[in-house]
Amino acid sequence: MDIELFIAKRLYHARRGGRKISRPATTIAQWGVSVGIIVMMLSLAIVIGFKKEVREKIIGFGGHIQVNNYETNDNEPPFVIVTAADIKDIRACEGVTNAVTNIQKPGLLAVGEEFEGIMLKGIEEGVYDTSFFAAHMLEGSIPSSPDSVNGHWVALSKVMADKTGCKLGDKVSIYFMQGGIKARRMIVCGIYETHLYEMDNVFALTGMNTLRRLNGWGDDKVSGIEITTSDFDKLEEARTTITPLIAKMARKNNQQLYIQTIEELFPALFAWLGVLDRTVWVILVLVLGIAGFTMVSGLLIIILEKSNFIGILKAIGTKNISIRRIFIYYSCFIIGKGMLWGNIIAIALCLLQQYTGIVRLDPEMYYMNSVPIEFSWLMLPLNAVMFLVSVAMLVVPSMLISRIAPSKAIKFE
Repeated sequence: MDIELFIAKRLYHARRGGRKISRPATTIAQWGVSVGIIVMMLSLAIVIGFKKEVREKIIGFGGHIQVNNYETNDNEPPFVIVTAADIKDIRACEGVTNAVTNIQKPGLLAVGEEFEGIMLKGIEEGVYDTSFFAAHMLEGSIPSSPDSVNGHWVALSKVMADKTGCKLGDKVSIYFMQGGIKARRMIVCGIYETHLYEMDNVFALTGMNTLRRLNGWGDDKVSGIEITTSDFDKLEEARTTITPLIAKMARKNNQQLYIQTIEELFPALFAWLGVLDRTVWVILVLVLGIAGFTMVSGLLIIILEKSNFIGILKAIGTKNISIRRIFIYYSCFIIGKGMLWGNIIAIALCLLQQYTGIVRLDPEMYYMNSVPIEFSWLMLPLNAVMFLVSVAMLVVPSMLISRIAPSKAIKFE
């Protein structure tokens, strides 16, 4: 057995005996490491959870990639000519998980004397993935087929419902300005709330056929194509893959189509999320430094207290490098226990927040009503980095051992 490790274990397990100056220092160092791990793990879980939550909300409104038409026409909104075969080809591309069409049309929501400008997004019932809106639906639901609601339907955000005072099941009038004023009477079938107010203030959902008839379009005309991918971090690769198909569609129908990723559509929001990455790195570095210096101060106090013990070891011929290893091993036990408790407390706090949402947020500022938590595999290497950095910072103060003279240290008490 490693003699240095054996002695370090005996020192660590005997540290509670007798009057020890180093006991408070050891406790502070241990809890300094624990608090550092707690802060780092919580910071990582919250930032990753926050980014994921906001990103999924943005994607829920428009997919990962959108295909639209450059050209505008005074007589009708811009449209993309696309067939079922085209959609099938896009879905078959590597990295693409789904592709759906939509029709968007601005309108004026009228309820009594209240008027509100909205953007109606027409979706194909039974084809469009409505799981995102279903997860944020407060009342009602989105029809799964065109015949599931008598007449035209509309799903409004809570923001719109509150502004106009309409409720689930109400009949509302929506006016469209195209070649004169057109009006449609619709039934409010659902009220959703995503807390992403830039979207909630604008978007309402309805059936695609309703808007198709208003525009006088055939089955092959849509406002755009929404494409979802299997990996958000590989949007550019997915765009490169689908570009030849979109170019082929454009040539075939003599149109000028363009492809945009969700990051390009909402640059300000994604730039803000990018700032969070830099912020969490600053937090991690600062906390890592504080935890490391706490351990350094603790080790120095322990070395000074154990000067007599060090002098005896030197007197019997123990080398400085061996004595340094003993105290570094000793410190590793303190770091290890601190990290263990830090992980237990951090995971417990994360689970408490994840399942209860006890810490609330202002949704108008943070786009959600509670602090989000997302466990990440990065937490594992974070523990390893914390341990290695803390141990590395102990190498220099351990050199103090070489300056302790046996003749003076044995008398020191």
